[in-house]
Amino acid sequence: MGAASSPQTPLMAAAAASAAASAKRPPQKPPSRPPAPTSNAAAAASMAAAYKAANSGSVDLTPAARRNKKRKLPEKQLPDRVAALLPESALYTQLLEFEARVDAALARKKVDIQEALKTPPSLQRTLRIYVFNTFANQAPRTIPPPKNGDPPTWSLKIIGRVLEDGAELDPASVVPKHNPVYPKFSSFFKRVTIALDSSLYPENPLIVWENARSAAPQEGFEVKRKGDKEFLANIRLEMNYNPEKFKLSQPLMEVLGVEVDTRARVIAALWQYIKAKKLQNPSDPSYFMCDPQLKKVFGEDKMRFAMLSQKISQHLAPPPPINLEHKIKLSGNGANSSACYDVLVDVPFPLQKEMTAFLANTEKHKDIEACDEVISASIKKIHEHRRRRAFFLGFSQSPVEFINALIASQSKDLKLVAGEASRNIERERRADFYNQPWVEDAVIRYLNRKPPGGNDGPGAGGS
Repeated sequence: MGAASSPQTPLMAAAAASAAASAKRPPQKPPSRPPAPTSNAAAAASMAAAYKAANSGSVDLTPAARRNKKRKLPEKQLPDRVAALLPESALYTQLLEFEARVDAALARKKVDIQEALKTPPSLQRTLRIYVFNTFANQAPRTIPPPKNGDPPTWSLKIIGRVLEDGAELDPASVVPKHNPVYPKFSSFFKRVTIALDSSLYPENPLIVWENARSAAPQEGFEVKRKGDKEFLANIRLEMNYNPEKFKLSQPLMEVLGVEVDTRARVIAALWQYIKAKKLQNPSDPSYFMCDPQLKKVFGEDKMRFAMLSQKISQHLAPPPPINLEHKIKLSGNGANSSACYDVLVDVPFPLQKEMTAFLANTEKHKDIEACDEVISASIKKIHEHRRRRAFFLGFSQSPVEFINALIASQSKDLKLVAGEASRNIERERRADFYNQPWVEDAVIRYLNRKPPGGNDGPGAGGS
């Protein structure tokens, strides 16, 4: 009861009047406090200006108050001020530019090599296949074989060598030596099948070798059996193309003029044929017209390019195997009865191993990284020495102005850290500061603010 009859304070009356007026006009946003020029700020500005005027000679120095506006330089780059002090640093800058060009060229070459290794280039070489047989303990039929002697045997050998262009063969040797640059003989075949005479060898007349089951490539094949009778052996060689090749149908072969090729090259050849014949539909480039030759292949007057890969699948078949026959001879000189067959094969590009090794070596640049670390450490030392030189040079030229500017800069940084950069303590001490229009709204917001403790408002606990 006593609290209700207590006299009203001027602050509460102003608050009540402000609350009544706030319903009639919208609340105003407190304006930003403009910094008033005080004696300290003016002194700091004049000192900085005097410092800059004192150092306007040949050496351009940055005042300490502007250190936070410096642009961070790359670790391996010298600042312009150091370059002006050291004319010899121009050589280092040229070396940096040259290094950047070399790095860009290496990056481009690395990408080119990676793309080339995805579709490795190949060279066409001649694979010469040598087929011959040897025999042992083959006595004449008129002489009975010894009871405890070794049984008569024979061995069928199939060996292949890639021939060098222009290389002369050694006439003294039946089979030339293998060149380690090229793949071994078994790498060129997917499957090798040797069929013997089933009447002479009924238990195991068929010998099959598969590349997928082979642990390592071989330089040749050898089949050894017991026997003293001559017969005809059939050899079937299925080529191992990488990328895979197909045999073209007769209509497609007449259009392109090739018998066996990869799917990608067949599609590219068809595209070149369509461009050369100008068969692409000008009104709708996604279609092409079929001339009489292409009608035999696709059976349509026009077709979409998107259907080309699907349509040619029925015209592609596995390539035919190589069928050879060899008569197992058990008399005479086996070397003179050898047969040779030449087959065109694709061998990897000789520099492919070197290209792969180059990519592996570019990843191992520990020496370059160590040199870069040394250069970066040296550049950091140069930056530090430049800052120390600028500091002491500015102090030596104008000690008083330099120290005053430094103190002003440190004071400004301290205010920024403390969050008081926008406050003006001197003006807040004046009474006219609280007569501004935003003060009333600030008082209302303060009185209506609910305290964290759950009380009704500021001063709710008073009597």
